[in-house]
Amino acid sequence: MRRQLKYILIIGLVLLLFLIRAYEKKLFYDPLIVYFQNDYLYTTIPEINIWKLVVDLLFRFVLNSLITLAIIYLFFNEIKFVKFTGFFLMTSFIVLIVVFVVLLRAQFEQGYLFPFYIRRFLVHPLFLLILFPALYYYKTKK
Repeated sequence: MRRQLKYILIIGLVLLLFLIRAYEKKLFYDPLIVYFQNDYLYTTIPEINIWKLVVDLLFRFVLNSLITLAIIYLFFNEIKFVKFTGFFLMTSFIVLIVVFVVLLRAQFEQGYLFPFYIRRFLVHPLFLLILFPALYYYKTKK
């Protein structure tokens, strides 16, 4: 694949990540968006349908993960990086969603900061920002 086409596709995928973020309120069920934007220190957690929230978090995480995998494949062109990233993302989702649901069922009694950051890792492609430099460093050292 030509270099210019690869970079155009990568830019397009990054823009797709921005579009997912821009239309998050229309695409996904997440009452915690409004909760964490407002006076979450002084109000109680809104009524949440946990299963619907988990399914929408899964859907959003899968969308972000597929785009992440495509970006990593296009940039590095190595299947082993894609396999590692896929395994890492799958394992991370399982661990994070279990912890998030437990904290959500407890109504964030231990505080709001830990669930806030867990939710952030679930809904934003932060793992791309972590894995991309790590894989780049690994490739340059090899």
